[in-house]
Amino acid sequence: MAVPDYQTLMRPLLEAMQDGQPHLVRELTEQIAQHFQLTERDRQELLPSGRQTTYANRVGWAKTYLAKAQAVETVGRGSIRITERGRELLRRVPGRIVQSDLLIYPEFQSFKEAGRSRVPGSQPTLPSQRDQVQISPEEQLDTLYAELSAALADELLTQVRSLTPQQFEVLVVQLLVAMGYGGSVRDAGQALGRSGDNGIDGVVKQDPLGLDKVYVQAKQWTSNVGSQEVRNFSGSLTYHKAAKGVLITTAGFSANASDTARQIGNIILIGGDTLAELMIQYGVGVVTRNTYLVKKIDSDFFEGI
Repeated sequence: MAVPDYQTLMRPLLEAMQDGQPHLVRELTEQIAQHFQLTERDRQELLPSGRQTTYANRVGWAKTYLAKAQAVETVGRGSIRITERGRELLRRVPGRIVQSDLLIYPEFQSFKEAGRSRVPGSQPTLPSQRDQVQISPEEQLDTLYAELSAALADELLTQVRSLTPQQFEVLVVQLLVAMGYGGSVRDAGQALGRSGDNGIDGVVKQDPLGLDKVYVQAKQWTSNVGSQEVRNFSGSLTYHKAAKGVLITTAGFSANASDTARQIGNIILIGGDTLAELMIQYGVGVVTRNTYLVKKIDSDFFEGI
């Protein structure tokens, strides 16, 4: 049979985890292939890009959408588990689960809106509404690219939160160097050290000569950073003789913390979402899978011949 679309895969994926135990994604992928009696040829069918199999890609998107709806949760690398919301979804939707069934969940709505907000001038429209609106192929590409980026950022942040403190330190060092701070990886690694609160801190160079210095703290937290931590961070700037500061967290910042940073003026706050976006922008922890070139007619060429 043909490889099922990702929406058709969502229900079997949830049903395969009803025991409530963590399951390796690769084992679930094999189990669902057997459920649909996919042949080896079906499983090896490639996407038009030739970079990934169609089946693996669709299982990946089924998992991603269910995770955005918090119907499944990541438990360690490569493993997922059904949540109570996932069980409720199975009870609420008797047959095939489709994307619109997930839109009742605020987290999934936020994920979809986050993707659309990356496209300049895009309007928040639900899939059923979008089908009725004629948009250009370029707009469709932009929207799909934004959705891919949003999904990647979320998956990337999940990976970052699962790192050990030592791995998190390596990540922060490499990101700072990729952004042009800290000099070499060796210099930045020597400048940063453990702060004792599940994070790291240190003073890094802002320019190659080290004329300007930036005080950096990075916290691998799951709860939001509050205003008191921002004030403490501000006080540390003077102690470390740094004129500017960057406070990074894998979580987020409270409204009071953001207000405090704005009032202080020389502190930049980088929350989990921004951290993931910076990693994508500077190529840390990600690789380019596909590149699509969209070309147009060269009018100057034809006018000049």
